[in-house]
Amino acid sequence: MRRILVENARRRKSLKRGGNLDRQDLAASQLMAPESCDNLIALDEALDLLATEDPVSAELVKLRYFAGLTVPQAAEVLGVSPRKADFIWAFARSWLRREIGSE
Repeated sequence: MRRILVENARRRKSLKRGGNLDRQDLAASQLMAPESCDNLIALDEALDLLATEDPVSAELVKLRYFAGLTVPQAAEVLGVSPRKADFIWAFARSWLRREIGSE
């Protein structure tokens, strides 16, 4: 799912697909993925960096963000306790905020 969203975001930014045109905002309820293309691409790049430093954190973010799992569900998939998953989730969120904010 991650690759599909990222490639779709890149495709929408290309000149061939009208990437140089201004987009009109829609109501949040009409959007499938409310993030802008730039945010999604930045998240993808930051997630790749996180995966090199801490693969478990990156996997948890993928499960939470792209698969829509809750923390307990993601903890079960990863084979860790829900408390440890909460800790990993807090770390990953702050790491990604810092990384995306520095770009």
